[in-house]
Amino acid sequence: MASTADFRIGMVIRFNGELHRIEEYIHRTPGNLRAFVQAKLRGLKSGRVTETRFRSGEEVEEVRVEQKEFQYLFHDGSSYQFMDKQSYEQMPVDEIALGKGAQFLKEGETVQLQMVGMDIVGAEIPQNVELKIIETVPGVKGDTATGAQKPATVETGAAVNVPLFINEGDIIRVDTRTGKYLERVNR
Repeated sequence: MASTADFRIGMVIRFNGELHRIEEYIHRTPGNLRAFVQAKLRGLKSGRVTETRFRSGEEVEEVRVEQKEFQYLFHDGSSYQFMDKQSYEQMPVDEIALGKGAQFLKEGETVQLQMVGMDIVGAEIPQNVELKIIETVPGVKGDTATGAQKPATVETGAAVNVPLFINEGDIIRVDTRTGKYLERVNR
């Protein structure tokens, strides 16, 4: 058991019978009232964020999360398929557990999956990935000075806004947390 003094961002707790990850928290001491901890909790199964108050010093059940290395295989429409690099077992993972960065995963990519028992509750997707542009309108000479952007589709099927000088076949670096274009990769 852990108390509210042990809270940290990313910590997984069992609250109301479900697993939750602490997104943010703040300790408050109002004038003539008792101190409390206000926490934003993300439900690991539903992905929903709720705000909850805990009494200062209240005990909660901390859940041990293990990290294991998996290789991304493919997306079958309903879930993402991963392979355990040690036992070669395949495991389906919901998009909620992977987050927004799942749309930038390339086949063969190595990902750290966070597990509680045999349940996957989260993932550490690489922060930056290099992807090839497969579809965009052609760039025009001189389109480098403005900050204008155009839509482009990358090899994983995700849509990214890129500068006007980017063409089909170019390789770009994308931030998987925000989905934003970072730079063109020269090879």
